[in-house]
Amino acid sequence: MADRESCRHNGKRHRHVSAVKVMRLVLPTMLFFAMCVVMCVPTPSENAAGDVADGEAAEKKAPVAEIFSGTDVYDLERMDTVSYFLRHLDKMPEPTQRIKVNYFGNLRPFFNDSNYVHWAEAERFGIRPLTDTRSHWQISCPIVRVTTCADFFLDTLIYSRPYLVPQAASTLREIGQRFRDTIAARGGGDYRIKVTSLLRTPRTVKRLRRRNRNAIDSSVHQLGTTFDISYASFVASSPSPARSVDDLKGILSEVLKAMREENKIWVKYEVGQPCFHITARKPDTE
Repeated sequence: MADRESCRHNGKRHRHVSAVKVMRLVLPTMLFFAMCVVMCVPTPSENAAGDVADGEAAEKKAPVAEIFSGTDVYDLERMDTVSYFLRHLDKMPEPTQRIKVNYFGNLRPFFNDSNYVHWAEAERFGIRPLTDTRSHWQISCPIVRVTTCADFFLDTLIYSRPYLVPQAASTLREIGQRFRDTIAARGGGDYRIKVTSLLRTPRTVKRLRRRNRNAIDSSVHQLGTTFDISYASFVASSPSPARSVDDLKGILSEVLKAMREENKIWVKYEVGQPCFHITARKPDTE
């Protein structure tokens, strides 16, 4: 008996833990936790890489804008971060480079369509003047909101509202497109026309007459068919190639001359306020 107890005691003393058994017990647990960690860590996907590439490409194509340093609401509108079409250089870039312009003489006698001509055309498809609050809800024909886009830039409006009848809005966009296409065909430059006035009411016309001697009671702007485009200021979205205001004015004149000859617009060259006063014409086919 004593020998057996001694053998058992010695067996317990010399028993040791097997590494293989420990690995069999611990390894499954370690593998489980490792798989959980790998599944939880996000990895870049092909779609994410594509989004990054698209974002970089869009950033390169977006117009260049100066760092915002404005102090009022108009500066905030100029640097709107929602629509990159609102972004533009604070001033025209220099030094300028010449671009081909087909000048055709003094613009004042050429673009001299009278207010009677403008009004007669506007009555064909324009709205009735918005004389009171009720008339705003009973418009004789549809009007559309005009906003800054790739074809033109809408200036800050004080005496008018951003609305036109659809035909006039389409004509305005065509002018902007043809202006930009002409520049691109002759060497390039990221410039847009600047729209300075759209739909007016008798009330805004009365206010304007106190400041602008060109404004009259029978303003065609009240019919939603007429708009003004500046020839003294253009919007640049890229610093190069730099073009002069005179050359851009000449290209805009070419576009207006061609569209006038196509019976699409009537044009008045304003002097007091440096702009082209334009009324869209209703196609004879309609």
